[in-house]
Amino acid sequence: MSTQLSIACLQYTSTKDEIKTLETINNLIIKAIKLGAEFIALPECATSLQENSNVTRQLASFEEESLSLKFLKKTAKSNAIYILVGSLPIKQKSKLVNRSFLINPQGEVIYRYDKIHLFDVQLPNGDIFKESKTYLNGKKATIAKIKEKKLNIGMTICYDVRFPNLYQDLAENGANIITIPSAFSAVTGPFHWHTLLKARAIETGCFIIAPAQTGLHECGRKSYGHSLIISPWGKILADGGEKVGFVFSKINLDEVENFRKSIPSLYSKQKYSTNF
Repeated sequence: MSTQLSIACLQYTSTKDEIKTLETINNLIIKAIKLGAEFIALPECATSLQENSNVTRQLASFEEESLSLKFLKKTAKSNAIYILVGSLPIKQKSKLVNRSFLINPQGEVIYRYDKIHLFDVQLPNGDIFKESKTYLNGKKATIAKIKEKKLNIGMTICYDVRFPNLYQDLAENGANIITIPSAFSAVTGPFHWHTLLKARAIETGCFIIAPAQTGLHECGRKSYGHSLIISPWGKILADGGEKVGFVFSKINLDEVENFRKSIPSLYSKQKYSTNF
């Protein structure tokens, strides 16, 4: 018997104000549920985006105190849906972690993932990002198992997408869906976003679920948008463009098995020697 999942990826522009952003999220969730979404995915920096690391640290909270997490847990429970919280800045002893949460229809956090690859870059336009000044990198890959363990969701965040070995490991260990919530730069987005996500889908034979921030944030940063849902064949099932809203698609996990039988590259690795 096939396993299906109705998915909505929310796309919006996080503000500095957590409550204001939550209002936007709530309105989009209501609309997505009316379409039949049972799994709703939010982007990275899901409920706020600040102008610098100092403000981010000041406004971050411990997990048990997070206003956003409490609200989204309540929302998941009252609507009996899964919510992927793309990421929130969560306090630790020294720095923060950029943490993704999966909430079940009972309103419980059932899986967590801390971003492994931190965004330390200098872009061609001169923009410099140094996430490692603010965040501790995660040390553990995560596969969330839902629906009687028939749906295995590899959890990643944004810059992780540039490290294919992580995605290979997730797929080889049972992932059939991989989430990539992002606040992808508008500088690199037009050149890299679609290509990287399609490549990760084809290489792993997984569905890719990538909710994304969009537009110009109050802090001055600009996000690329284009939330995507991609099939194992690399077919784009939904593309959010640049507007605030959401994308919706119903996926069938039979496609994962069919793709991997047709193109078994995930299981056909060859050993080789090198002379360099």
